Amino acid sequence: MHLTVRTRAALTLALGATCALTFQALALPAAHAAGGTAATGAATAQGAATSQVGAAEDTVARQLAAALAGPDFRAQVRSAALASRQVGLASLTAGKSAPAALTGAVTAAESRIARAKGLGTAAGPLLQVRLGADSMKAALTAGTVPLVAVATGDDKAATVTAYDSAGRAHTLSATRTPKQAVYVVDLDEDKATAAGLAQVDKALGKSGLSSAAAPAATGGFWTTKVDSVYLNDDEEPWILGDAEIYSIVTGFGQDGKVRVDTVDMPYLDDDHTTYYPNQILVNWSNYKYNLADVVMMEADSDTNYAALAKALADALLTITDQGTYIPLVDAILDAIPSNWWTNDDDYVDSWYTLGVNSAGTLNGARGNGRLTVEPYWVAEL
Repeated sequence: MHLTVRTRAALTLALGATCALTFQALALPAAHAAGGTAATGAATAQGAATSQVGAAEDTVARQLAAALAGPDFRAQVRSAALASRQVGLASLTAGKSAPAALTGAVTAAESRIARAKGLGTAAGPLLQVRLGADSMKAALTAGTVPLVAVATGDDKAATVTAYDSAGRAHTLSATRTPKQAVYVVDLDEDKATAAGLAQVDKALGKSGLSSAAAPAATGGFWTTKVDSVYLNDDEEPWILGDAEIYSIVTGFGQDGKVRVDTVDMPYLDDDHTTYYPNQILVNWSNYKYNLADVVMMEADSDTNYAALAKALADALLTITDQGTYIPLVDAILDAIPSNWWTNDDDYVDSWYTLGVNSAGTLNGARGNGRLTVEPYWVAEL
């Protein structure tokens, strides 16, 4: 289930004591809504991503619904959907029973989505299909022809459109799980997020925001390790699948420039659940000061990672180490378009002024998340 708190009126982006990227639950100033030149360009890219990804998924959903009229292909999809929570459409359409129209639609959509998300060919096939909810398994009998819907990017939508094998559109409730079987077309967000963050890190490195090499540590280096993570229940609709969570860690690098590191958290699928990842969150050898901030986000299907990297770089490239706190709220808000906080990456929570000695349970500033952390020494082999 997605963990969404994307309401625009509840978001502010700030940089903490180490010039770190941090979000607060405040209203966005109206003056920042328009943004500057960089924001305008990023907004255009993001708007294009939104329309292209949704349109591509909708085309595939219609073609998949039509393909289910064929008993052989319908049986293949049913068997795969019952055996796995998520099934890659590229693998399903590789078989002889898949209609050529569906195979062509999936191939074209994959290319279109990769471009819209700024991924190129790095991620590989992303489109997948899944049963809308486990409760639908009983209704997915051998003779059933399921409807096909698209995982909407609008968490506030009251209804969902689904297609039948004859091409007719049906309106379903987004909040009440249907009793009939419904397949959902969406993206493998774990794969997309991992590839996207790799692209962001690469772009930020080229911009000088994460490329500074740390001095050789004698015997190892200190880190902050996450022992457990808990996120509150946000009660998302059935149409949405697992959450795709990542964190942005930022502070001053060894070269005195702002440093941004991304940390993928693909295991954080469900809210109201405690996870025990034993994951390194902060590598303190990368930072000049004993302070860094953490922002936890949820990725959405419309995220354009190339635009995200550009927005961060444009906002942070001119910041230099002044040896004291530097407020950069205006610079960040001007760089990142306001529409990103309505239909794209969701702000989950933030943790301020994390230090090398931080330990124990830390509640997020928004009260939506809880981390248990400890200092952890990584020794040389």
